[in-house]
Amino acid sequence: MDDLDLDLDLDLDLGLIPAPVSVREVPPPGRYVLDEETLVEARPGTEGVARWLRATVGAATGLPLAPGDDDDNRIVLAVDPALGRGLGPEGYRIVVDGYAVRVDGGSAAGVFWGAQTLRQLLGPEAFRRAPVTARREWTLPCAVIEDTPRFAWRGVLLDVARHFLPKDGVLRYLDLLAAHKLNVLHLHLTDDQGWRVEIERYPRLTETGAWRARTKLGHRASPLWDERPHGGYYTKDDMREIVAYAAERHITVVPEIDLPGHSQAAIAAYPELGNTDVIDTTALSVWDTWGVSPNVLAPTDNTLAFYENVLTEILDVFPSPFVHIGGDECPKDQWKASPAAQARMAAEGLADEDELQSWFIRHFDRWLAERGRRLVGWDEILEGGLAEGATVSSWRGYAGGIAAARAGHDVVMCPEQQVYLDHRQAPGADEPVPIGYVRTLEDVYRFDPVPAELTESEAARVLGAQANLWTEVMEDQRRLDYQAFPRLAAFAETVWSPLPAPAARDHAGFERRMAAHYTRLDALGVDYRPPGGPHPWQRRPGVLGRPIEGAPPIV
Repeated sequence: MDDLDLDLDLDLDLGLIPAPVSVREVPPPGRYVLDEETLVEARPGTEGVARWLRATVGAATGLPLAPGDDDDNRIVLAVDPALGRGLGPEGYRIVVDGYAVRVDGGSAAGVFWGAQTLRQLLGPEAFRRAPVTARREWTLPCAVIEDTPRFAWRGVLLDVARHFLPKDGVLRYLDLLAAHKLNVLHLHLTDDQGWRVEIERYPRLTETGAWRARTKLGHRASPLWDERPHGGYYTKDDMREIVAYAAERHITVVPEIDLPGHSQAAIAAYPELGNTDVIDTTALSVWDTWGVSPNVLAPTDNTLAFYENVLTEILDVFPSPFVHIGGDECPKDQWKASPAAQARMAAEGLADEDELQSWFIRHFDRWLAERGRRLVGWDEILEGGLAEGATVSSWRGYAGGIAAARAGHDVVMCPEQQVYLDHRQAPGADEPVPIGYVRTLEDVYRFDPVPAELTESEAARVLGAQANLWTEVMEDQRRLDYQAFPRLAAFAETVWSPLPAPAARDHAGFERRMAAHYTRLDALGVDYRPPGGPHPWQRRPGVLGRPIEGAPPIV
């Protein structure tokens, strides 16, 4: 399984994304017909996949896909432990041979990913929510497809703190992730600009912290403002619904509660959390602009207890083994000026403010570990010493991930120069609110999560990768779609498929398969960036961005 074993003609005809490991024709070539009599046999452990098939593929095709096991005209869903030993728990095999359709997986997750491929084989109309034709028969090519993911962590960060995405939008994004075999949704729930999750013990976090008076339009240097108040939050039941919806799609929702920086919304709600001996924290409001706020949490026992209580409620809602606590972009100026912070450093024997930040992280690393969870943080948590059980999200480049892997820590690669999808997709004035480097569809397709300088054992520490959607300049779902797609399809292939080295990848072949995939995105209602450039309604003339010229450094 080290190399792609594709029958290229068949694969290009199928247009599968991400590319499977192996596709073989079943002789003689032909088509298998699904019709109103086709049954779905859900063997033990696959009942959820059968529900998904009826609710999505059944709704789109108009086929009942009724349960049953006494007819050759059926789709058989089965967990096969032997297949799991060969292809891994998320691996699957589809066999369409003229007698039945079999989807076997190493686990229920593997069967589900196989069902996603089956949906692609049916054509773009299978991605709609109701039938658009009166046809009674749907066909599948007779073939055997074997597939398994390269990485266990195939993630997307969705920043709902900067611009709130209502619950239905999050559920829609979970469906889009599932359609691309992505299995982690990292929800960035708190920041200077908003607190987005209900905490019953501290109601002001959402009463005050979830709302800002106005919003900067474009980059923080822009003179433009949207004077409308902005905000929103998810109740606990909203989050439980999101988590359950994700679990049905074999997606883990990783919550992020940012600390000790990016915390102005929390301090605005509860001023005692801030450095009250340096500034008047009662005068702070939820931040209305972008960048890095100087207002950070005070290193007090009260702050620790407050966030322990917050995280207790978070753990009750999110079963994810991983909890992200941020740990990034924490200015140290207030700590340097704070007698209380300096006294804490002296009492703990800390050499400097970097070690004080590490003290925060280590505390919550121990706290989470005692409760059977694992801490994840941005690569700044390396500064001042890395907490014992921490996993590192390497965002400032590859360097943090390399250092963490060499120190024996797990890593999720998400270098901003490669897979920050808020970065612009092309040069020129037509790109809306151009941020960062130009990252084309091809650039993302040639991303590789594993740096060449890692040894085999160090590379095994790379759990996978994540594409990040920071929403400072993405004010609604359509803007989010534009920045994410089609690049998220390319990213999905880089973390699923066993591609060759970046320079040797067949981008032309990928683009040919994308021609089929665009029709699926159309059926799903995704407002993606067209290959020829943005539609007129996708542009944002006059809104200042922050483009960076030249090729991004590999750091």
